[in-house]
Amino acid sequence: MDGLVEILKIILPAGAVFAAAYLLVQKFLNNEQKRRDHELKKASLASITPLKIQAYERIVIFLERIHPNTLVVRVNKHGATAHQLHLELIKAIKSEYEHNLSQQIYLSHNAWELVKTSKEEIIKLVNISATKVPHDNSSNDLAMMVLNITSNLDKRMPNEVALEYIKKEIARSSDSFISSKISD
Repeated sequence: MDGLVEILKIILPAGAVFAAAYLLVQKFLNNEQKRRDHELKKASLASITPLKIQAYERIVIFLERIHPNTLVVRVNKHGATAHQLHLELIKAIKSEYEHNLSQQIYLSHNAWELVKTSKEEIIKLVNISATKVPHDNSSNDLAMMVLNITSNLDKRMPNEVALEYIKKEIARSSDSFISSKISD
């Protein structure tokens, strides 16, 4: 029995020291893992944020370029027919859209849906305008029809709605980025 007590006198303190050392090492390793995860997240955020901002900039430019007022002025060529302008307007919208298609990976789903809707609605507006002007008329007639329909709309243009949403989204994104930088 004395042997058992002697063994317990050695094993119990050793076990307590081992348990304390184990808990301290576990806590240290957990803290170290959290620190590494935080550093990785911070590095990832630092590399993704400029790409997201650039994507938002490109989408804003796209939405501005497909606004009927700027689109018609940019695409209309002197001496073209209404039919030729109609085709060029649709081609310009689709080309701009395809050029910016990859930006969707940096935008929220809602923002990208608004961008797509803007493109579709402006194409509809151009197509409706084209039905009101004979094909062989001057391109200026179609240009005026597009501008008149645009100015007589009771609601805001879809690209203006998308622009407003994107500006709010980038402001929210910037605020969260700044607050994460401050907490570092």
